[in-house]
Amino acid sequence: MRKVMGRVSFLLILMLVLGACSSNNSSSEGSGEGESGGKKVTAWAWNINVPVLEEAAEKFKEENPDFELEVVELGREDVYSKLTTGLQAGGKGLPDIVLVEDDRIQGYMETFPDAFVNVSDKGFDESKESFPTYKTDLLSKDGAMYGFPFDGGPTGVFYRTDYFEEAGVNPDDIKTWDDFIDAGKKIKEATGKAMLGLDLNGDDGLYRMMMTQQGTFYFDDEKNVNFTSEESKMAAEKVKMMKEAGLVKDTVGWDAWISAMAQGDVATAPSGAWLSGSITQQAKDTEGNWGVFKLPAFEEDGNRAANLGGSNYVITSASKNQDMAYDFMEFFTTSEDVQLTAMDNGLFPTLNTIYESDAFTKDVAFFNNQPIWELFASEMNDIPSVNFTGNYALASDESIKAQSEVMNDKKSIEEAYKAAEDRLKNRIQ
Repeated sequence: MRKVMGRVSFLLILMLVLGACSSNNSSSEGSGEGESGGKKVTAWAWNINVPVLEEAAEKFKEENPDFELEVVELGREDVYSKLTTGLQAGGKGLPDIVLVEDDRIQGYMETFPDAFVNVSDKGFDESKESFPTYKTDLLSKDGAMYGFPFDGGPTGVFYRTDYFEEAGVNPDDIKTWDDFIDAGKKIKEATGKAMLGLDLNGDDGLYRMMMTQQGTFYFDDEKNVNFTSEESKMAAEKVKMMKEAGLVKDTVGWDAWISAMAQGDVATAPSGAWLSGSITQQAKDTEGNWGVFKLPAFEEDGNRAANLGGSNYVITSASKNQDMAYDFMEFFTTSEDVQLTAMDNGLFPTLNTIYESDAFTKDVAFFNNQPIWELFASEMNDIPSVNFTGNYALASDESIKAQSEVMNDKKSIEEAYKAAEDRLKNRIQ
């Protein structure tokens, strides 16, 4: 009996020692005790999000000296790969906090319903009205929120003021997509420049913006495939009309699209607010020759607000330090100073309490002294909520195939999108 008790005592001591070692040597893929003895929170994020997190951690630490944040910088796709693998393994190896984009979040919430912490239970609903509805809807399930809204991608049309002036086109007169096409014809005739660049065989960003502004997406509110809807048909028709009118420069890939703007080959670029950073960095010689106007509508007085891009933070249910992670993320997403730091780093905050600040109302010299951030902020409450579902990636693949078939005259719009809808239904069965 004494020998048995001795073995049991030894095993208990060994477990305690190993547990202590594990705690003191926590990996970058989990939370634990920091070297200072305070609680350490670990976050996964990519590129420009990293310095925002780190600066926020320094501010938070002023009132919470025991707090320690470890940011693990990974590539965007690496984050998703490791997050998926960890969730499939029941949370093994996951950090406390993860950055997840708008188009991916619903997929994770559907596939792994217990993956993320219910932040409504922890009190975040008190801040809900400080964010646009389309963001809070995106993060909600059964009336509760499971993440923190961060940046958004309100859309607009970036345009070359010099080309418009040369062609005698007033951007204020462009109210509808038909107006946009007519303006493009005038600009092409006067300057020889294409109206916009599109990757016709590899990206459907313009179609997605057009669908969103109509209040729908690849799927409707009931998760039904939506490729043969009237909204889809109208969006595809407008893109096709631009192509047939000779207004499109086929830009294959991101680099070619940005180069077309930097080299002055296109007159406009419909996109999210985040494009401003690329234009100012890659097209420095064009300072003062750019402006922004709202996305055209499908009909007079129609909705001109849409979203392209954006992300959110979630706390993993595997986190052993959920309360500290929550306190930090609540501070992070509701602190005006932090969100202005995000703004300085090229991210468009969705916290609406800062839209009256100088950062949003000031004139921007690069964009012909236009207060472009005020324009983007003004549309945030008009951006419709849409349903990405867990099958976004598959739907995107089929949408791009359909667009390519239409633009290369292989199929009519009706044929291409009906075939895409049928294929998608088979793939998600």
